[in-house]
Amino acid sequence: MSIAYLGLESVRQLKNVRSTVFTFAVPLVMLLLFGGIYGSSGQIDKVTGLPWIVVTTVQMAGYGGMMAALGQAFTIVTERSVGWNRQLRLTPLTGVGYLMSKVVAALAVALASIIALMVISVIVFHASLSFGGWALAALGLWLGVIPFALIAVLIGQFAKPQFAQPLFMVVFLGMAILGGLWVPLSVLPDWMTNIAQVVPSYWLNRLGQMGAGMGGDILEPVLVLLGWTLVLGAFITWRYRRDAARQ
Repeated sequence: MSIAYLGLESVRQLKNVRSTVFTFAVPLVMLLLFGGIYGSSGQIDKVTGLPWIVVTTVQMAGYGGMMAALGQAFTIVTERSVGWNRQLRLTPLTGVGYLMSKVVAALAVALASIIALMVISVIVFHASLSFGGWALAALGLWLGVIPFALIAVLIGQFAKPQFAQPLFMVVFLGMAILGGLWVPLSVLPDWMTNIAQVVPSYWLNRLGQMGAGMGGDILEPVLVLLGWTLVLGAFITWRYRRDAARQ
């Protein structure tokens, strides 16, 4: 039943037109805006050595993937408020299966967003990168959004409906800024740059850039994101079991 529910939940999320459009629209508008300014200039980013439009595309694709993953928080809060998760506990579906369904659904929407933004960048701005570079960048970003799906689950477990959106915005905007997904970290104060290296969005961006450049010490971002995944996963499991024991 867990496997069947994983598939059903993923399809349901992809059919959620309002959420899907919002997930695609915001990063797409930003890509078109920044791409229109820098896309035809042929500038090279000094840090990565990649064309500026490629760096911008990776940033916006990471931004869209992160948005898709964190958006699962609203689904979980809604299901908690109507008692849906309590109903699921009466079925053979395990708690791990329920939580995994949210992560898989987040990854499905995130992958669609990442690929769509990269394809649009190539078509509209003729972003120049090898197929292998695009594929590795997309793979890095896709795997890198797993911690954000877990953060969404965590928000969904704790937040009340009236506080879900403000909490989401604080987490989302903070991650976007500190991850360098909106503006280069070089323009931010040093103390913010130091904090940025702790948050997962910074390493999500790095992983995508390393994939696009097909080089770099990929082990570091992988280990940091894996650490976030393990810690969040353990905390979520503890919280879910605690809630189940109360009911």
